[in-house]
Amino acid sequence: RLRADTEVIGARVEGGRLTGIRVPGEVLDADVVVNAAGPWAGEVSARLGAPVAVRPRRGEVLVTTPMPGVVRHKVYDADYVGAVGTGSGDLQTSAVVESTRGGTVLIGSSRRRVGFDDAIRPEVLGAIAAKAVRLFPALADAAVMRAYGGFRPYVDDHLPVLGEDPRLGNLWHATGHEGAGIGLSVGTARLLRELLTGDEPSMPVEEFTVDRPAVVA
Repeated sequence: RLRADTEVIGARVEGGRLTGIRVPGEVLDADVVVNAAGPWAGEVSARLGAPVAVRPRRGEVLVTTPMPGVVRHKVYDADYVGAVGTGSGDLQTSAVVESTRGGTVLIGSSRRRVGFDDAIRPEVLGAIAAKAVRLFPALADAAVMRAYGGFRPYVDDHLPVLGEDPRLGNLWHATGHEGAGIGLSVGTARLLRELLTGDEPSMPVEEFTVDRPAVVA
C-alpha cells in the first residue's frame, strides 16, 4: 500500500531491531525498512536512530524555447568531471547541453551545498549559461522560458550507500547516487533484492556498505 505525504517521525525498536515506523498518529509495522529517501535520506536515517551522512547537493537547469536542430547530441565540457568529483560545498558549474524531442534545449549544470535552500539564484544561472555558450555560440540569442532546480543525494566519497545497517537490524539503505539515481535505479533495485533475499549479488557491493567512514563518521 502506497502512503503519500506521510512523514517519518521516528522508529519503533525492539531488541535492537527496527519493527515499525512512527508516522503522525500511528506506527506502521515493518519487517524490513528501506531508506530510499534520496537527498532526505540523512534526515530520515537520523529520525530512525541510525544516521548516515547523505546530504543535499543543489543543482539547476535552464530550458530554452524550441530550437529544433541546433543541438543534435548531448555534450559535456571537461569541467563536468571535476564538478562531480569535488568535495567542495562552493558553487561548481559545467556545461551540459542536450535537446529534447520537442526541440527545447536543456542547459546545465551546477553543484553546491546549501542545505535545502531551494531559491533560484540568477548568478548561478548566468554562470551555467556562459559555459554553455562557449560550447554552442548559437545559444547566445536563445530565449529561456524557465529554470528549475533540485537536490542530489551527496556522499563525501561519491559512492552510493547500499545495504543493511549494522547498527540497527531490519534497516536497509539505498541512496547516495547523487545525479545518477534515476539511471541506476533498476540496477540498485536488483542488487537490493539480491541482498535482502540472501542471493549472490550480481556485482561486488563492498564499496557501497553502510559502515564505511564517509557514511557513518
